[in-house]
Amino acid sequence: MPTGPSPTARALRALEILQERPGTTADQLASLLGVTERAARRYVGILREAGIPVESTRGPYGGYRLGRGTRLPPVVFTQEQALVLVMAVLDGQPNAIDADDLVGSALSRVIRALPESVGRQAAALRAYAAATPDRHSARPDPAITSALIAAVADRRRVMVTYRGGSGEERDVEVDPWAVVVRYGRWYLLCRSLRADAVRTYRIDRIRAVRQTPHAFTPPDDLDPVAALEEHLGAGWKYPTRVVFHAPWEKVAPWIRPPMGRLQPDGDRCVLVGSTGNPAMYAQEWLAPVPFDFSVEEGPELRAAVAAVAARFGAAVSPAGARPTP
Repeated sequence: MPTGPSPTARALRALEILQERPGTTADQLASLLGVTERAARRYVGILREAGIPVESTRGPYGGYRLGRGTRLPPVVFTQEQALVLVMAVLDGQPNAIDADDLVGSALSRVIRALPESVGRQAAALRAYAAATPDRHSARPDPAITSALIAAVADRRRVMVTYRGGSGEERDVEVDPWAVVVRYGRWYLLCRSLRADAVRTYRIDRIRAVRQTPHAFTPPDDLDPVAALEEHLGAGWKYPTRVVFHAPWEKVAPWIRPPMGRLQPDGDRCVLVGSTGNPAMYAQEWLAPVPFDFSVEEGPELRAAVAAVAARFGAAVSPAGARPTP
């Protein structure tokens, strides 16, 4: 027969509430815990018995609050929470299976801190799972990512040193609007001051971040994910337009955001974007899509697709015969 949370679990929840809302009254605490006021006071007593200083003040502005210098107990996970956490880490960072990996060593610490019965299951999940790294994913530097998130939160303009795909580095002054994670990659969505346009930068290619004294205000209606997907495939040197001879709902799962925007067009759909590397676009992005398509724009992508087609044609031609590109 199912039971409610244990007294210890409710006491820990009470601790979280007091940490987040200093001055919470017994009546408010009872309401948030879903118990009687008498029970809420009992959970406060459990915390005090555990050595956690919970101070109480009488009067209209009184309530419970944690004493200064309070050392909170370690985070407590249920078995289900612990296993979901390990699964999420391995899903996002497959290399965490290796204890020598940076994320792997952090995960080892979390597992060791778990209660023995829960930690044993989490350790077994990690030990016997096999994870395949996503070759499209890239891990950004934690310090640089943290600096960008701080600038986003503070609404502070930054100067970033960015390394392009060919290895060249350049300094760019931007208003950092958001940090967005999509398909295993971390992106900075921002406004470039030099271009006066929205830009997206891969954070794993950002080599340095320097805050400036200038503040900024992001757009009121900003949807970071939608804006990222809209601009990932825009602004590159070579424009592209590809028509897929299949409905949008079938093609959409095969289209990565950097390829451009996929728009329905009756019983077919149209992919409009741009690229700085037509050969990569043709070989790595278009070739795996299992639907017929036509390249309507531009000439660079058309030539790259023709080169891929010629190579595949040669693979099934009689020995010695080579199709004309």
